[in-house]
This record gives sequence, C-alpha cells and structure tokens, in this order.
Amino acid sequence: MLGIGAGRDLPTVLIIDDDMVSREVMATVLTMTGYTIHTATHGEDAIALLDGGTCSPEVILMDAQMPGLKGASLVKELRSRTKASIYAMSGSDVSEDLKRAVDGHLSKPFGPDALRQLMEGHQAAAVEPEEDIPVVNAETLGQLRSMMSPAAVQEIYVAVVEDLDKRAAALGLAMAAGDVQEIRRLGHAIKGGASMVGAMEASRVGAKLEAEGDQLDNIPLLLEQLKAARANLRRMLEAEFPAQGQASKV
Repeated sequence: MLGIGAGRDLPTVLIIDDDMVSREVMATVLTMTGYTIHTATHGEDAIALLDGGTCSPEVILMDAQMPGLKGASLVKELRSRTKASIYAMSGSDVSEDLKRAVDGHLSKPFGPDALRQLMEGHQAAAVEPEEDIPVVNAETLGQLRSMMSPAAVQEIYVAVVEDLDKRAAALGLAMAAGDVQEIRRLGHAIKGGASMVGAMEASRVGAKLEAEGDQLDNIPLLLEQLKAARANLRRMLEAEFPAQGQASKV
C-alpha cells in the first residue's frame, strides 16, 4: 500500500505486521494524515521490498511478534539495508535484546494519537484498559472521524467486524483441537486489530485469550464474549452510520 504523502515534509513509513486489520488501520490513519506508507506482511517481505528498491523508508514500524524472521534478527537485517528509525510494536513485554536493537517501542493497544506522537519523536506509553470498558473508545472514534470521511471510518469498522467473525470461527476450531498456541495467537491478533480502532470490548477479550489460552475450560466463555463483542460493534456501526444503510450490516 502506497500513501499520499509524497512531496510533503513527512517521513516515508514502512509498516511490518502480519495481522491484516492492524496493518491496514495503521496504514489508513497515517496515509490520511499525509504520510507515504508502504506495508509488508512479514519480515521476509520487508527485506524483499528494501532489496528491490520498492521503498526507501525513514521510519519502520514492526510488530514484535510475527512468524518467520522477527525480533532482533529482523532489526539486524533491516539495519544492514536502511538508516530508517525502527520502532517495535507489541501487546506484551518486549524482549531485552529487541529493546536494545530498536529505537523505541509502542505498547498495544494504542490509537491514532500515539502513532502521530511516535512520528513526531515522542515515545507513547501503554494505556491500561478500564474495568467498565466501552464497546468503542469515543475518543478514538472521534479522532478517526476528524481525519477521514464517514464512509472511510465505517469501512474500517466493517473490516474489524468481519475479521472478528473469522477469528471466532478459527477460535472454535482451535478450541475443539485443544490448540493452546493457536488460541493465544488468535487472542494476540484480536487484541491488536481491535485496539487499533478503539474496539475496547473485543480487544479485552483478545487479551484474555492471549493470557489464558492454556486454560481450556475458560475458552468457551471467552468465545461467547467475543461473539457478543462482535455483535455490539455491529450495532454501534448501525447506530453511528445510519446514512450508509446496508453497508454496515455484516
């Protein structure tokens, strides 16, 4: 994905994240702010972009937990090819070797403001979720509305709703197979994607799945909570974007 910021005094950004929702939301937010954006789905993909001369980033945002080439090893490969500032993004603790390798890190969940602060050279802090958590963080929704059209904002949330539906189906299969690793991976992906758009109820369920994925007796309840969070987010779409009609009924 190539952004629209060429010609402006803003850095070119390469986003490396294997989670589609997190990756595309970050790309959309930064593109609408005026940055030129490139995306890669994993470390090897990013290396190929750099080696092929497809992009020359000044800032790289990389997820700390990806399959394949990742972590400090990925940073080493990136450093050998670019002078870009490199920031890690993670929903859990960043390893000490990765902390030493990168120029800073963002703790998930984070929203548009944290991304902009990072682009301006300010380290963003982790935000602790509230106990009485809303379906959607009103401030994040307001920030997105201020940066793009209602149709574009709606499209982002529709993508998240559709993604949650797929994750719920995959979680059911992982639960039936007793696949703890897959349950935790799904939880991490749900947490990251949902938190990017302030879908805090779904993000909290994702965090629980990631942290408690080995407690298989609890997974059926968490699956039901995930389905409820998805339904609540869909209802929010219908309430917030009534003019868009059927587009939100996913």
